[in-house]
Amino acid sequence: MKKSLSKLIQFILFPAIGLFIIYQLYKDQNATEVAAILRNDVDYKWIILSISLGILSHVSRAMRWQMLIEPIEKKPGLLNTFCAVMIGYLANLIFPRMGEVSRCGVLSKYERLSFTRVVGTVVAERLSDLFMLLIIMVAVLALQFDLLGGFLLRTLKLESVGEIFLSPLFYGIVALIAVSILLIKKYSKQYRALMFLKNLMAKFTEGLSSIRKIKNKPLYLLHTFFIWFMYFLMIYVCFFSMPATSSLNINAGITILLTGSLGMIAPVQGGIGAWHFMVIATLKLYGVPAESGGVFALVVHAAQNLMIIGMGLLAFGMLPIINRKKHEATALATNR
Repeated sequence: MKKSLSKLIQFILFPAIGLFIIYQLYKDQNATEVAAILRNDVDYKWIILSISLGILSHVSRAMRWQMLIEPIEKKPGLLNTFCAVMIGYLANLIFPRMGEVSRCGVLSKYERLSFTRVVGTVVAERLSDLFMLLIIMVAVLALQFDLLGGFLLRTLKLESVGEIFLSPLFYGIVALIAVSILLIKKYSKQYRALMFLKNLMAKFTEGLSSIRKIKNKPLYLLHTFFIWFMYFLMIYVCFFSMPATSSLNINAGITILLTGSLGMIAPVQGGIGAWHFMVIATLKLYGVPAESGGVFALVVHAAQNLMIIGMGLLAFGMLPIINRKKHEATALATNR
């Protein structure tokens, strides 16, 4: 029953919420005007460039992930790692937050790696991305607080974040986790199930701590910066695709990178609805009309998700072929 309810929420409720937000955002817009803008005012070569930059960011993410895995497991092949990343993004469009688990499962299968250790490296990777997002947030608020401070506080209710750390529930959860860890460590030798959990926890911790064991830390930081710089350029070059956004500056690009990223945190497939809302609301702050802002959000979001679908399906089809050939070549070399 609980499993069915979870599926109902993930596959029906969350997408329905996203589509409802989309409806609310676009219901008052003139469909004829929107169609005219899509047909006449959008220069799609900038959208294609944005898609290319997105692919570069995913390649860099795969290379960065390799660097995290190498100190604790064998270094996986770049093609397998890239395909796993793209399949993970594709899975996120079907089942929110499932992408991270999916890509770990795919890479573990084809590279014969410990699934639990690989999951730990993904957590470490996401912490790096969270750190970058916090840096961007601080920079944006410092440079444009008068314009954006009130908007973010109203939209995200950031003033309530501090209340979490004052809540007894928060400290109760922390205490429960700490007690559970201590009990597992103390009684793991007496109970096989607890020993299994202890081993899993050890592998996960090892994966999480892989960031400290990276051989080339400056290169890891460079990949992290490059990934987010590509994310910024994916937004910025799209400004030139429409007359209404062509005059927007770098500050606007960084701001939309921030607000769009916050919209992607919403537990809906591909950030649908939430991403559009954040981007359209931000563009309004810079004087972009609702119709043009709506078209911009629609085109950019659709293009990136079409890229993910295309590359994800291609990766899904290529992986068995690539690895079958690799195993055949290995077997042939062994027989010789």
